[in-house]
Amino acid sequence: MRLRSTAGLSALLLTAALTVSLAGGAYAHPDHDGGYTHSDGARDAHQHGDGEGHLPASSSGNIEVVSKTALKNVVPEKIADVGVLGDHAYLAAWGSTTCKYNGVHVVDISDVSAPEEVAFIASKEGSYPGEGIQAIPITTPQFSGDILVSNNEKCKDTSGVGGLNLYDVTNPAHPTPLAEGIGDSTVNGQGKKDANEIHSVFAWDAGDRAYVVMTDNEEGTDVDIMDITNPKKPFLAAEYDLDETFPQIVQAAPSNLVEVFLHDMIVKEIDGRQVMLLSYWDAGYVTIDITDVRAPQYLGDTDFANPDPELLESAGLAEKPEGNAHQAEFTIDNQYVIGADEDFGPDSAEGSTDDGGFFPSSQGSGTTHVSGGDTVSGDAVYVGQACNADAAVPAAPSTASGSQIAVVSRGVCTFTEKLANVDGKGYEGAVIVNREGADGCGPFGMSVEGETPTFSVDRESGYGLFDVAGYDDAGCLAGSATTIPGVAIGTLGDVITLKAIFDGWGYVHLFANEDGKMTELDTYAIPEAHDEDHATGSGDLSVHEVAVSQTVANRLYFSYYSGGFRVVEIENDELVEKGHYIDGSGNNFWGVQVFQQDGQEYVAASDRDHGLWIFKYTP
Repeated sequence: MRLRSTAGLSALLLTAALTVSLAGGAYAHPDHDGGYTHSDGARDAHQHGDGEGHLPASSSGNIEVVSKTALKNVVPEKIADVGVLGDHAYLAAWGSTTCKYNGVHVVDISDVSAPEEVAFIASKEGSYPGEGIQAIPITTPQFSGDILVSNNEKCKDTSGVGGLNLYDVTNPAHPTPLAEGIGDSTVNGQGKKDANEIHSVFAWDAGDRAYVVMTDNEEGTDVDIMDITNPKKPFLAAEYDLDETFPQIVQAAPSNLVEVFLHDMIVKEIDGRQVMLLSYWDAGYVTIDITDVRAPQYLGDTDFANPDPELLESAGLAEKPEGNAHQAEFTIDNQYVIGADEDFGPDSAEGSTDDGGFFPSSQGSGTTHVSGGDTVSGDAVYVGQACNADAAVPAAPSTASGSQIAVVSRGVCTFTEKLANVDGKGYEGAVIVNREGADGCGPFGMSVEGETPTFSVDRESGYGLFDVAGYDDAGCLAGSATTIPGVAIGTLGDVITLKAIFDGWGYVHLFANEDGKMTELDTYAIPEAHDEDHATGSGDLSVHEVAVSQTVANRLYFSYYSGGFRVVEIENDELVEKGHYIDGSGNNFWGVQVFQQDGQEYVAASDRDHGLWIFKYTP
């Protein structure tokens, strides 16, 4: 779609959108469920979804599947990012579904029609890579050869490590560790035993020195830069909280754009400068001059248009933008920035109470679906933690409103276990309230299965449902309580109304690469992503990554999860789809990486449920 003026929509927005006020304004790293694996099934609603089903087979006819290679020990959702250097591809085996066989697959692609797995680099016990897989050549006074960088997140708190890994892959079939589990080992100035978990990495050779930038999962200073000039002895060279360093990147309105943190980044030499392009979630896409890693200079950033332009054009709905700046690239000629917003919550929600309160909410992933515009309403009834080991959840009582909402505390057991104990008890819906602790308090998404429509709310909103005073955010983050203090099981609270809002899946932005606020030129989404009939049952229909052609300046390749593999070109500042492919058994593409072989451009794609696919596009 092409952007159009929204000046005349203000009156419509006043009536169509419910303003949600979030205490504290913009904040960094509110929850980190996207970076961690939680035993209860919590996940940031934006991070790597798990929707079932897929779209039917479809192909534009101009995309050839050159090969598809099943990798060893792969279970559904096991494969993550992909990187390519020379005749080898590197694919992450991540640990969010199973905490074993984690590491990096090394695949010989010298014969693109018959790739062969030649090595596997095992992660440290309890750790796994995911978003950050990259192989590059570096030449410094201390090292000359090819290196592989990968990130570490934990699937076992007791044994896992954080930080980054560096391997010598000059001989890819025989990778050699250079450094493992190295990174920032402080959180808000306090030292800790291990390096912080990181979600993504990107390395670059800056001449006499080489660096890696990492996403620090554990603190607001989340832009960590490691000096890897001697890759056997990397050290932390600089770290930044970008919205404090450059406050102009934070968008003042709408009020829901509060998740301000680094997700992904690249570095490219442009006009003699090392330019970093950062995907800073609700703060948008940001460019900085990082030639001197200790003195970054602001170049430009983006804002999210209000109302959401793609949703307005595709579905005719005027809703607030969701943010979710996930990954981005410069086109080869540096004229454009392509942004990929990842969003696995096609249905958001907003709540209100009979005493005038408003609060943000999120709909559970696998419960009875509440369609956009529909509501669930009833008296709040507190039922405790609702785990199997707890007292039985009471049946819904008779109340004046005629319907009831079970309010459940997060913690101890999975969301699905909690809901199993609520189902069949006569409740119109369920609300799960966040717990206290470093990974709690704020908004969160849920992977949950059950019958009762289920929503999540932050800790402060949960207090408000029962008019409990004294909520303190700092105390909540430092605490460990799960139940709502002073509220007994069976207590009645406010009458709650939860309104579902269909706002579509994550999609693509086209920006002019310019200093200051970048101009948004166009957006693109697959048709099904803004069709509410595909809100459930068709898999995850969000974009994940973009890779740019190295030979055709206006050509782009996208991994679109269950939406398959997509080819798009920029024509007159518009994004125009040129090709697509979805396999008969469905696809679940995470990463895309362009590479050249014998003068031909190919695209490597990582299918989360299978392994490595190689495509060739013929215009």
